Amino acid sequence: MSDGIVIIPTYNEIENIESIVRAVFALPKSFHVLIVDDNSPDQTAAKVVELQKEFENRLFLEVRKKKAGLGTAYVHGFKWAMQNQYEYIFEMDADFSHNPNDLERLYEACVNGADLAIGSRYVTGVNVVNWPLSRVLLSYFASVYVRMITGMKIMDATAGFICYRRAVLEKIDLDAIKFIGYAFQIEMKYRAFAKNFKIVEVPVIFTDRTKGQSKMSGAIIKEAIFGVISLRIRKFLNRL
Repeated sequence: MSDGIVIIPTYNEIENIESIVRAVFALPKSFHVLIVDDNSPDQTAAKVVELQKEFENRLFLEVRKKKAGLGTAYVHGFKWAMQNQYEYIFEMDADFSHNPNDLERLYEACVNGADLAIGSRYVTGVNVVNWPLSRVLLSYFASVYVRMITGMKIMDATAGFICYRRAVLEKIDLDAIKFIGYAFQIEMKYRAFAKNFKIVEVPVIFTDRTKGQSKMSGAIIKEAIFGVISLRIRKFLNRL
């Protein structure tokens, strides 16, 4: 039994899924992996089922009926992980934009006192590889905007490479989470911040995917811009 589980949401990640699973299981620290797949047409889930024969009782799969958004995939995974008594619960992308080797650093940050450890692209400058300048600026200034509106001191508010202590997720009403894209990442951090959990940023290098397609869209960006204001109002009204 591992005390840590890595949740990886997938939709059409057949080109990456085997490599990312093997990379996590190759680490010195033993982690389990939960794939939350949104019924990928490219048979991502079938590949995971095949890998489960090799990684029995370490690799788990939850298949949802349809593509329903990153945020709801993570909430599904969080609930599964808590039901199965994991103490450290991770978010990580399937496409190697998050380096699996950094999982141990996030884990150590939580073991050493953090309630939530963020793999941060911006805490020591701008550590992003292979993104066009326009996207770097969008992401960086999104975090500046979030800090201005919310009062959080987090440099990378939209980061999706995270380790939570189970206690954090137990205190957050996961059924009340409103957002599914970038705004989901902001909302989770803001809810933890509002409950005075200790948040630590661990510097990482983010490398854009080389295989598969990005899930970024204009709707996700719009949700993040207006969602931040909504979060601040709800906190002011004591509804977080």
